[in-house]
Amino acid sequence: MLNEHAKIMALIREAGEVIGRKKLQKIIYIAKKINFPFQERYNFHFYGPYSEELTLKIEEMCNLGFVHETKEQKGGYYQYRYTLSEEGTNFLSMSSLEMPNLRDFTLDINEKSSRFLELVSTLLFFEDLTKEEMIEKVQTVKAKLNYTEEEITDAFTYIENLRQLT
Repeated sequence: MLNEHAKIMALIREAGEVIGRKKLQKIIYIAKKINFPFQERYNFHFYGPYSEELTLKIEEMCNLGFVHETKEQKGGYYQYRYTLSEEGTNFLSMSSLEMPNLRDFTLDINEKSSRFLELVSTLLFFEDLTKEEMIEKVQTVKAKLNYTEEEITDAFTYIENLRQLT
């Protein structure tokens, strides 16, 4: 019944903690794009790919007590931290969910900045375009972030490395 929720909980468990709503959105989007079996639908939004479905599932998991969401003030904004609760851990122990390589993927990607993941996810959102068109799109829709050539090159390299995990 909660199989899709269990996938998200497994990712949070493997990460230990995910800091930021945007970061969690990007991690799951990138996982989906490199063929982990996440089913949430995404649209392009202010910070790149965004899933209302994912937001609702996280809210449900918090309400069920499976995931802890901690809200903390950080300068002029709030930041959210996500960890798996004991109830969530118990729920996952009863699940037959198998996602090979999720741990390696999650530990690696969770170390990346939200800014970098926004770039990676935006490139993946436009992956049907040529490489030049993808770069042009990023420079248009993310103009305020002023991504450098080096950052864009690093993002393409990172995407290729991630694809080797699955």
